[in-house]
Amino acid sequence: MASTPSIPSHIKAWVYSQYGDIEEVLKFDANVPTPHFKEDQVLIKVVAAAINPVDYKRALGHFMDSDSPLPTAPGYDVAGVVVRVGNQVKKFQVGDEVYGDINEITLDHLKTIGSLAEYTAVEEKVLAHKPSNLSFVEAASLPLAIITAYQGLETVEFSVGKSILVLGGAGGVGSLVIQIAKHVFGASKIAATASTGKLELLRNLGADLPIDYTKDSFEESPEKFDVVYDAVGQSERALKAVKEGGKVVTTLPPGTPPAIPFLLTSDGALLEKLRPYLESGKVKPILDPKSPFPFSQTVEAFSHLKTNRVTGKVVIHPIP
Repeated sequence: MASTPSIPSHIKAWVYSQYGDIEEVLKFDANVPTPHFKEDQVLIKVVAAAINPVDYKRALGHFMDSDSPLPTAPGYDVAGVVVRVGNQVKKFQVGDEVYGDINEITLDHLKTIGSLAEYTAVEEKVLAHKPSNLSFVEAASLPLAIITAYQGLETVEFSVGKSILVLGGAGGVGSLVIQIAKHVFGASKIAATASTGKLELLRNLGADLPIDYTKDSFEESPEKFDVVYDAVGQSERALKAVKEGGKVVTTLPPGTPPAIPFLLTSDGALLEKLRPYLESGKVKPILDPKSPFPFSQTVEAFSHLKTNRVTGKVVIHPIP
């Protein structure tokens, strides 16, 4: 029986107490009460956390009608170690290494204490065991993006033998859409857009046709696709690149009809399902060259994320 680690009454976290630009409102707080965990939750000692555009959009107050009350410690993506287990939890025990997107519904009932904190309390159903071959930094980079990639493909009924164009192929979501379309769904052909310096990465991820968006307009190509996965907010252009009867899915609502706007539902069971692809190395986490940022540089990490020039994911580690 593993000894139960002691839990402090107060923890370090990055917190904002008012809505605004995250680089201005986010402050370090060394005296945040440790979150309480419910019967269906585990308490996690956070080791690494990834940041996402949804974090700075939330800080601006875009979801205030469904958000938790301020103050807020942001962060959706977590990787860490279970230190306490609620009575109803079946899948995990103290000492387990886990990862997940801690907010089941992206914009609703959000956690007050997210992953940019030493500890966070999370429902069992949104967590999975960390793949054994991945570091905590790599694991933290995955949940929101890989679930978005998979469920977005599912939403447009992507399947074996279909072709796909991925807009934003070097980004956090797009880099995983390419890999999952290829290895999990069995795409016949994958095209993807990125800037000039990232075309080789697209090839390495499995794209058959890398497109330099700084030089070529993808929608003017005679080649059309069964599915266009828009991870950059260009659904109007995407509609011009889809075959008749094909579908466009966009991760940036509202999108231009008939493009299908899509937000993920966090799901630990899906992460477990994808585990063999991660452990075999077929699907790889892609980290921005500047990752990981230390906990003390969380504000700088958000500044970098907001340039929209990030490759893969921005991760914070160690915490603290």
